[in-house]
Amino acid sequence: MKKISILLVCLFTVALAGCETMKGLGQDIQSAGQALEKKAAE
Repeated sequence: MKKISILLVCLFTVALAGCETMKGLGQDIQSAGQALEKKAAE
């Protein structure tokens, strides 16, 4: 039972870190797209 609890905590931590990483990547791509749009509008 203890091993399952530890495994679940580890999986939750990895999943949370993955979500935050993808969120940051999405924001980076969005800001790069906005910069490209601004440059194209000039």
